[in-house]
Amino acid sequence: MASSTDLDIVNVTKRFGSHAAVDDVSFSVAPGEFFSILGPSGCGKTTLMRMIAGFEHPTSGDIRIRGQSMIGVPANKRPVNMVFQSLALFPMMSVGENVAYGLTCRGVSRAEADERASRMLERVGLKGFGSRRVTALSGGQRQRVAIARCLVLEPTLVLLDEPLGALDLKLREHMKIELKQLQGTFNTTFAYITHDQSEALVMSDRIAVMNQGRFEQVGSPRELYHNPATPFVASFVGETNRLQGEAAAASNGTIAVRLPSGAVVQGQGKGAAKALAFVRPEAVALAQDPASLSNLPNRFEGRVSAVLFDGAASSLLIDTTGFEQPVRAVLPQAGPLAGIQVGAPVHVGWTADAMKVFAA
Repeated sequence: MASSTDLDIVNVTKRFGSHAAVDDVSFSVAPGEFFSILGPSGCGKTTLMRMIAGFEHPTSGDIRIRGQSMIGVPANKRPVNMVFQSLALFPMMSVGENVAYGLTCRGVSRAEADERASRMLERVGLKGFGSRRVTALSGGQRQRVAIARCLVLEPTLVLLDEPLGALDLKLREHMKIELKQLQGTFNTTFAYITHDQSEALVMSDRIAVMNQGRFEQVGSPRELYHNPATPFVASFVGETNRLQGEAAAASNGTIAVRLPSGAVVQGQGKGAAKALAFVRPEAVALAQDPASLSNLPNRFEGRVSAVLFDGAASSLLIDTTGFEQPVRAVLPQAGPLAGIQVGAPVHVGWTADAMKVFAA
């Protein structure tokens, strides 16, 4: 009977001395899913990936691939292939030899290995590159060779450890889209680790946000972005404004938070005596005339302290009365505020449901 999942991590813990690098983590990945583990450096994501690949052994728990436990199965016997940031291509071999290498190691005849390698190169957009030197390729081309070398072995599961980390920004943006398309074409299950939230948001079907050895939340990119379950997820995924204060009154799902200055903001969620509130820059409405924000429960006046120009992703920092930190808002692309300058007065506002409140 075929397993309904390609990967099951069951209560996996990895201790180094008294430190739990991975602390009782469980999750499943469905066939053909692009699953990412997102977290800051040192959160345990690479240790987790190395256990799936077989380079590290869990202290406790089980790792199953298509229903088979991998405990005690050596790395080279697992139906798993890994792509590292360093890519680890062999510089003395041609592109085609790099891709065919794993097949010849498995005892596939030279002719068949070459044939399969060149078919695979064509599928990743490198038709006719087989005889080239690896050293003569661009970063993006090498990336594709590393992925072709991995996919030609038809693994159940491809593990990718920060594979775009060494690329320049423009190429990384391009490879994000390309990787997602490749994964869709091959319908291979990808488990991807990254500290780059935009990489995870753009490519993944589901993301696990990892912090200090544990998963804080697992969900679709939309869920994590719009409905973070913890303050860590709220602040780690996407840009956000973070406010600290004390929970004042709560009524019908709306909670008021009093900031240290005495200003009050209203949001949704749970607050204890100490509360943390988050509002996304794109949820902050701007106006020259305060009357146009009169229907919003959160309304404040401020002054533009910085214009952070970045094309369509441009934003403003606004020194706002009652707030310790400037409020970040998206710069309008059109209308009277599109050309707003530093020092200009502006009114800011947002709805209560745009503000998520947590107990600090």
